Amino acid sequence: MRILLAVAAVALLQACSGVQLVYDNADTFIRWRLQQLFDLHGDAADELDERIEAFLRWHRKNELPIYASDFDDGARRLARGLKHEDLVWGYDAFHVRVRESLRMAVGEMAPLLDRLTPAQLRHMEQQIAEENRKFARENLRGSERERRERRAQRIVERLEDWVGSLSQAQVDRVKEYSARAPLINEMRDRDNKRLQVDVIAIIRAREAKKRLAERVVNFEQGRDPAYTAARDANVQEFFAMLLDLDRLATREQRSRLVAELHRYAAEFRALATRSAAS
Repeated sequence: MRILLAVAAVALLQACSGVQLVYDNADTFIRWRLQQLFDLHGDAADELDERIEAFLRWHRKNELPIYASDFDDGARRLARGLKHEDLVWGYDAFHVRVRESLRMAVGEMAPLLDRLTPAQLRHMEQQIAEENRKFARENLRGSERERRERRAQRIVERLEDWVGSLSQAQVDRVKEYSARAPLINEMRDRDNKRLQVDVIAIIRAREAKKRLAERVVNFEQGRDPAYTAARDANVQEFFAMLLDLDRLATREQRSRLVAELHRYAAEFRALATRSAAS
């Protein structure tokens, strides 16, 4: 489910400009997203606050030190020049952390989910349907050419957040990637809806404590092989693009990215230390 993945993304602090600022407000964001989905009130809302805090305590203690180590490791790999195995390492490390955060987050939420009222269940299904419509508006509109152009522009913007302005040769390589890599959002939408059916059935059966964490963590189970193949092809095209961009990188771009990764690592360690002392 996209909302649960959003919770994991907050935990992983993707694309944030200030780790401490985002982390200090993570409870507010997570509470807002889950209230939006489940419409909790009274004692249930108070319990939600307690469970969010428990999840974040676990995350600070257990996950932030791993993030710090991974970001420092990534910086060292970038400093000496990227290799394909470095990208595989980063991709795999990211997905391990996502699954661990999902497992803990869903485990914390499950007792509340098993007590949702019929009205809250209907509200949840309506919110999921709205999330699906929003995804379609943002990702499935326009011609194939327009979607490929939007994808290239998003990638350029994200890369420039990390390394500064790209050269024309680098921008052209991003456009080449977007022209070649499969467009997979239609299949992604169908895959999300497939998982949603299973999640809703588990919650309606009041078996969240028994089964939901394993089902969400193993989100690839039952996936259409065509989608798996398209995702794999997309990842390989993305890796090839990143390796080419690395070869085209200036000394200033590389130094900026390495410094940013070390800065994130230091902030992760500071937050973990602050948590241990509190």
